Amino acid sequence: MDVKKDKCFDLNCIDNKTKYITAHLFVDKRTKANCVKFLSQIKETCYGQILANYYTRKYFDKNYPLTKFVCDGFENYKNAFNKLFYRVAELQFGVSIACKKYGRKYNNNAIERYNGKIKDRLNGMRSQFKSFEYANSFLNFRRIIHNFVNPHQQLHGKTPAEKAKIKLELGRNKLLELIGYMAKTHIPIN
Repeated sequence: MDVKKDKCFDLNCIDNKTKYITAHLFVDKRTKANCVKFLSQIKETCYGQILANYYTRKYFDKNYPLTKFVCDGFENYKNAFNKLFYRVAELQFGVSIACKKYGRKYNNNAIERYNGKIKDRLNGMRSQFKSFEYANSFLNFRRIIHNFVNPHQQLHGKTPAEKAKIKLELGRNKLLELIGYMAKTHIPIN
């Protein structure tokens, strides 16, 4: 993604079952520090569930699956994962889009589809972003729309938030009601 002709990167994590975006970070460089900051968002929100899977496997059922992270072959993702989740989760590293064709069980199609939708939207805009802050705000808004407003075909008309059992009781005009809900609760959207 281009901001004033500089290459920037939108890092996202999507739960494969619910299609919910669990973490998002827009960065100017994919350094190890930025990848650690990105994966720390997942640790902050999901670590309890990841540990529950780990302890179930360790103490009760040796065949119980650990939480699995799937990523492309960018080395800093692997380094950041090893720093934060080394023993308690598994990493499927170097996964290509057509991995099932090559006999792999897991893929990164959910994130590639989400990134493709963003690219399609940006092509319609026919311009690059004028500032890093504007691009970050745009991507945060896209994430909120994806999670809470737009129904997903694979989820049989539910939004990712509904599938993840996040109950907000949004009616027909989900975006307007979500804005009203956020205004009432004064929860910052990052």
